[in-house]
Amino acid sequence: MTPHEAADAGSAGAPDGTPSAPAGALAAPVESSSRVDDVTDRLVTAIATGEYLPGQRLPPERDLAASLRAGRMTVRAALARLVEQGMIETQRGRGGGSFVREQHTTSSDAIVQRTLGARWADLSDTSDAIGRLHGTIAEAAAENRTTADAEVLRERLEGYRRAESGRASQRADELLHVAIADAAHNATLRGVLFDLEARVSIAAPAHLWGGPDGMREMELRALGDHEALVDAICDGRSTEAARIAREHVKIDLELLERVLRSGAAAAD
Repeated sequence: MTPHEAADAGSAGAPDGTPSAPAGALAAPVESSSRVDDVTDRLVTAIATGEYLPGQRLPPERDLAASLRAGRMTVRAALARLVEQGMIETQRGRGGGSFVREQHTTSSDAIVQRTLGARWADLSDTSDAIGRLHGTIAEAAAENRTTADAEVLRERLEGYRRAESGRASQRADELLHVAIADAAHNATLRGVLFDLEARVSIAAPAHLWGGPDGMREMELRALGDHEALVDAICDGRSTEAARIAREHVKIDLELLERVLRSGAAAAD
């Protein structure tokens, strides 16, 4: 049977005249509206907590679908809702995509409260595991770093120090933490860390950055941690590096707690 004959046979239906199941895209299951709601809430929360900052382009639909374990049509429907709410805008053409416009809307607080509240026990548990793993990786980096690793760490630290507040600072932070993971020279630890962070953050390994209120204060606090951590790793002080790293990544959970409290206050 040729491809055309097969297509004709499929469209003709079963021998008893009953139409056969549709082929191709029409055969794909329709995602429930509740699933679209879930994905919309995750995206709103990701923007409100500073995973994605104003002006930043969101990942392509296929990448978001993989991160959120959802169908692309579901992600597309969720993005359309964010456009309607004014949180993102879509630009066409080369260099286009979905870009963050606003971190908060009138409905953001309630959505964040619902989303974080429902996942809080798991978020707290996973964040604790992430902190402990960051400590282990920093310890390994202090023991295994090479001269070249130390140079990269110093460069990345300087990049963070010079970065402008907001997205540039967040990106510099990400690059520094990746360099620390690389300096540990343990691919298994690195992979487990990034997998765990992906359970908390859609944008992993980028860290949460919060909103404008308190952002610069957080960045300066992180700078102090970064300086102490890089010094400890480069000097081979493994125990101290582990302690600093564990304490440093608690910032992420603190930011989530701050957003959760803000949402609760707005609800009252």
